[in-house]
Amino acid sequence: MVLLGWLILVIVIVVVLYLASLYNRLMTFRNRVDNAWAQVDVQLRRRYDVIPNLVETAKGYVSHEREVFENVARARQVAISAQGPQEKGGRRKPADSGTAATFCRSRGLSSSAGQ
Repeated sequence: MVLLGWLILVIVIVVVLYLASLYNRLMTFRNRVDNAWAQVDVQLRRRYDVIPNLVETAKGYVSHEREVFENVARARQVAISAQGPQEKGGRRKPADSGTAATFCRSRGLSSSAGQ
């Protein structure tokens, strides 16, 4: 009878330890899930905070592009309207050189590329 009592006590202790271990694992998993959702919230908040900066960058780029296109159009118009003896000789005229230089500056190429 005493052996049966000890056996029952050992079984109860094993079951209690198993349940405590199971509870701890479940709490660990819940904390991991909560942490993962918190990370998602942080990333979404960062993305939301970056949107105004992106809009400002796009506006700045649009004004830069407008300036570049106006300069290229102006240089092209000068090249089209240029007339003179150099055109008949087959050599590149100075107006074309200005157009190429403007284009190279707009693309960030070195100034020697347009000469």
